[in-house]
Amino acid sequence: MKTLAIYLMCGAGTPELAEAAVEGGADIVELGFPFSDPLADGPVIRLAGERALADGMRTDACLECLGATRERVDVPLIPMTYASLLEAYGYERFATAARGAGATSLIVADLPVDAETDLRRIQLVAPTSTDERLKLAAGRTDGWLYLVTVTGTTGARDGLSPALRGLVERARALSDVPLYAGFGISTPEQAAAAAELVDGVVVGSRAVEVAQDGPDSLREYVASLRASIDTTISV
Repeated sequence: MKTLAIYLMCGAGTPELAEAAVEGGADIVELGFPFSDPLADGPVIRLAGERALADGMRTDACLECLGATRERVDVPLIPMTYASLLEAYGYERFATAARGAGATSLIVADLPVDAETDLRRIQLVAPTSTDERLKLAAGRTDGWLYLVTVTGTTGARDGLSPALRGLVERARALSDVPLYAGFGISTPEQAAAAAELVDGVVVGSRAVEVAQDGPDSLREYVASLRASIDTTISV
């Protein structure tokens, strides 16, 4: 069975949304901790982050959101944020607080693999990553390696990036850690196509969009992703 991870931005309604996502078939929930200058995020997640900040979702509030989400779901919960937030809060302090609130791991979108090497986190690699960086990231990643399918920011695309296959082949040749693909995956068809290549699929921007319509809509959307992935893999 392939893993399905859903990204949601921290907010007052996030625990209920996360529960709906899990009911729809999500195996992992990533929780976005908003940052004022999110370089890796496209317009949908950037806007969601701006709304979260306007609603007062600073680091401590996001940690409270993480804890409230943990009370509702028992799947892995993974905060995703930026290095500046951790620098301001304190790397070790943040890691301890996140674990205490129920985090399983951590993603820091702009933190290089060779920075803060004692910080347990999931590493990201892209089609532009050299074999040397791929191997280093795979060796230091926490559980699985996050393959960024495109060169650019998050957001829905018309089709699955053709660069993913080559990145998967290189990563498989250099390491045996599980590979999850994200960025630019939004439709059930794209999720299924990615799942044929990797061990897990991450859906962010479209999930954040659908979540604005409430838990029922998100549950239905996640279920459509789950069904498409499972049907394709079982054929």
